[in-house]
Amino acid sequence: MKVLISGSSGLVGSALCQRLESEADFEIVRLVRKQSPDTPDTTVVWNPAEGQLEPEAFAGIDAVIHLGGVNIAGKRWSPEMKQKIFNSRFQSTSLLASKLAALEQKPSVLLCASAVGFYGDRGDERVDETSARGAGFLADVCQAWEEATHSARDAGIRVINMRFGMILDRKGGALSQMVTPFKMGVGGKLGSGKQYWSWIALPDVINAILFCLEHTELSGPVNFVAPDEVTNLEFTKTLGKVLSRPTCLPVPAWGIKTLFGEMGQELMLTSARATPTRLTEAGFQFQYPKLEDAFRSVLQ
Repeated sequence: MKVLISGSSGLVGSALCQRLESEADFEIVRLVRKQSPDTPDTTVVWNPAEGQLEPEAFAGIDAVIHLGGVNIAGKRWSPEMKQKIFNSRFQSTSLLASKLAALEQKPSVLLCASAVGFYGDRGDERVDETSARGAGFLADVCQAWEEATHSARDAGIRVINMRFGMILDRKGGALSQMVTPFKMGVGGKLGSGKQYWSWIALPDVINAILFCLEHTELSGPVNFVAPDEVTNLEFTKTLGKVLSRPTCLPVPAWGIKTLFGEMGQELMLTSARATPTRLTEAGFQFQYPKLEDAFRSVLQ
């Protein structure tokens, strides 16, 4: 299977490429925004902001995996930053989907990143792929992001919108930022600690992507989250346990809002109790279904 991947240098993309390169059945083509001396030969350059993507990029491609987008936690959400977050997802996905739809020989499947931010702040409510969109900036972004794939779907391409929870890995993502303060003994719950944090270990993300490629009955939104539903309090206590450190220094909600503004509210204090309903119903087996086991693996 020949796979075109955008965002190949990111947390998920780099792990996915490493995995696919170890499999004899896959050939990778990287979709990149800038060519560099270190870039592999099998790359295609595109410019979503200017609508540049040559049809030749899709020659012989069987599947497309779109993982690109500006880091949502890179800096405080000014109006300019929010526009960058939105544009980096909507423009690139719209361009990719429209180009795919126009091809005579189309790939069979498009897997596109999204997030559980789609559901907004839902308190203790369990949400699955049939749940309605929530409120907030991230919910707006995710809805537009997913709708941008519709031109590919309407052209007959199987589309999966991967609604990622917090991806756990020691080399990147939110967990990598949390480990140092927790090791120093200054970790603790955020706000009330009652908000649910949906999470998934990076190896399970990669396994789930391969599962979705193979299982043609899957399409539409798919929650990429582990079945172990935990609150922020449970998350931080478990992290402290694995690191053998106390978690007795909570950060009040007002402090988070003061320091990080809207970004802090949506990324740290919002509650998303998402379930992996479609994955589990299709028969996917999680390598790390429990949070403590996931921590012990990714932090070793």
